[in-house]
Amino acid sequence: MKFTCDKNDFQNAVAITAKASASKSTIPALEGLLIETQNDRLKITGYDLKKGIYTFIDSTVQEQGSIVLNARLLGEMIRRMPDGTVEVSADEKGKVDIFCGKSEYSFMSLDARDYPELPTIDDCDKLVFPQNLMKTMITQTIFAVADNDSRPIYTGTLFDIDGDQINLVSVDGYRLALRQEKLETSVFEGKKSFIVPGTALNDVERICGDEGNVTIFVGEKHISFEIGETVIISRRLEGEFLNYRNSIPSDFKVMVKVNKQDFLRSVDRVALMIVNEQVKNPIRMKFKDSAINMSCVTPIGRAEDICFYDGECEYLEIGFNDKYLMDAVKNAPSETIMICLNSGSSPCILKSGDDDGKYTYMILPVRLKAE
Repeated sequence: MKFTCDKNDFQNAVAITAKASASKSTIPALEGLLIETQNDRLKITGYDLKKGIYTFIDSTVQEQGSIVLNARLLGEMIRRMPDGTVEVSADEKGKVDIFCGKSEYSFMSLDARDYPELPTIDDCDKLVFPQNLMKTMITQTIFAVADNDSRPIYTGTLFDIDGDQINLVSVDGYRLALRQEKLETSVFEGKKSFIVPGTALNDVERICGDEGNVTIFVGEKHISFEIGETVIISRRLEGEFLNYRNSIPSDFKVMVKVNKQDFLRSVDRVALMIVNEQVKNPIRMKFKDSAINMSCVTPIGRAEDICFYDGECEYLEIGFNDKYLMDAVKNAPSETIMICLNSGSSPCILKSGDDDGKYTYMILPVRLKAE
C-alpha cells in the first residue's frame, strides 16, 4: 500500500473519524482507524460498535491496500507534521512509513482484516434537510440531552416529523428543549419519529456547514447522516419517549419579557457563588414591580442582582438550577425572551421574545428553603 495526500486534508479526516474510535477496547482494531485506498481516493473509518464515521479525501495512490493505525497516535503525529504532502507506505508485514517534509515515522500497523464491518441500512426511509438548519436545530436542543444512563432513552434527541413539520426534542428529566420548523416542502410523506443518540448528533453538528444538504437514512435499527464526503452511522435508541406535547403547559398566569443579554448577565453574576457542581444551591428569583430580584446564597457568600422585565406580575418567587437556566438562555435565537409562569412550584417555560413558536424550553423549578 502506498499513497500521498495533502496534510491538512488528512488531518481533518483523521480528526473527524477519530471521534468514533474506541478509547479503550478489548478489540485493539477498534482503537484505530481503517485506512483504505479506493482508486484515487482514501476512505478513513472510525467505529466503536455503537457509532461509525467514515469520510473520503482525494489522494494519489501508487499501490492499493488497507491498514489500521492507532487513532490517537496517528492524530498526534499528523498534527505535529509541517504543512505539505504526506506520503504513506505499508509493506506486507504491516510496517508503515510516513513522511512529510523532513519528518519521518516508522511503526507497525494492525491487520485490516480484524476491523469489524459497519452495519448496513436496508429498507430505509430517506430524508433531506439543509445543513445549516440541521446544525441550528441540534444546537438549540442537544444541551438538554441526559448525560447519564439511568434512563437510556433520554440520552438521545427525538426527531418527530409530520410532512413539512419537523420537531426536535431533548429531555433529561429536569428540563426539555423543543425546536420546531416548518419547511417549504415535505421531507417525508406521512409521519415518522425516531431517536438519535446525542453522541452521534454532536458529530453531525460539528460537521454540518452553512451550505448543502444533509441526507438522513432511517433504517429499522440504525440511522445514517450523509454530509458531503462524510457519513455518520449510529444505532437508533428504542423505548418510550416523553409525550412532550402533553407535558408543556399552554396557559399561564404570568408572562413577562426580558432582554436576553441582560438576563444572562444577571444570572451569571449571582451564579458566581456556585463554585462547583457539588453546590446545589439554586438561584432565587422574585418577580415584582417590573424587576426580577435574583440572589444566591452558598457557604462561600451571597450574591444579588436585578434584571428588569416588561409585563405584569404582582409577586412570584421561584428557584432554578443556574446551569439549566443559562443553557436555555444562551441557545435562545432571539434578543428577547418570554418567561411564562403559573406558580413557584410549576414548570417554567421560556420562549423566543418574537413569539414565532419555534423555540420552547421547559425547566422544573427547585424547591426553595425559607430565607
